[in-house]
Amino acid sequence: MVDLVLGDDHAIFVDALVATLPQHGCRILGTAHDTAGVVAAVRRHQPDVCLLDRYFADGDGLDVIAAVLDAGGHTRVVVLTADGDVRGMRDALGRGAVGYVNKMCGLAVLAGAIRGVMDGEVVVELAASRAPRLAGTTDARRLASHLTAREWQCLRMLVEGSHTMAMAKQLGVAPTTVRTHVQSVLTKLGVHSRLEAASFAMRHNLLEDDRLPAAG
Repeated sequence: MVDLVLGDDHAIFVDALVATLPQHGCRILGTAHDTAGVVAAVRRHQPDVCLLDRYFADGDGLDVIAAVLDAGGHTRVVVLTADGDVRGMRDALGRGAVGYVNKMCGLAVLAGAIRGVMDGEVVVELAASRAPRLAGTTDARRLASHLTAREWQCLRMLVEGSHTMAMAKQLGVAPTTVRTHVQSVLTKLGVHSRLEAASFAMRHNLLEDDRLPAAG
């Protein structure tokens, strides 16, 4: 069983998770409806995972990620959101969250995300309806232009068929960092798997040169 604390100010949503997550191997130790309450609940219960709403009536959930991590010690933070904000996702992961899940993705996806972070993965699940749908290579290059230099390197290695450990060794970073970069590539390109990202890049000739601008 995975021990959870739920932090969300939408009572109906919390009640639904309390009723259904135990069927997916989760045990709810506590719930909270504001940011201070989340930190207090994590400190009290020391859960494996804190599901943290993005927005509370008293502030942005991202602003208390550090406090939750300090309070929980080993607690992993998965941010729940009602939007598909890529910048918010990058901010959350930068602050120490290991998951960023859109509430519209459904219970099965959330349960899978919880299992993923418990296995040491960084999990990002944005609503499929938010994913960009492409008309052609011009749109593909526009999306690819938002990749950072490191994400561009990861895309190139995906096309070469490299796996996570090989990518980590080549880049000199941890495997979890590689997974974060790869997930960001998938999100920005609007695809759902590494194979789809590689096929996307090849279909639109994205790797024929290095002239695409790199963001940030």
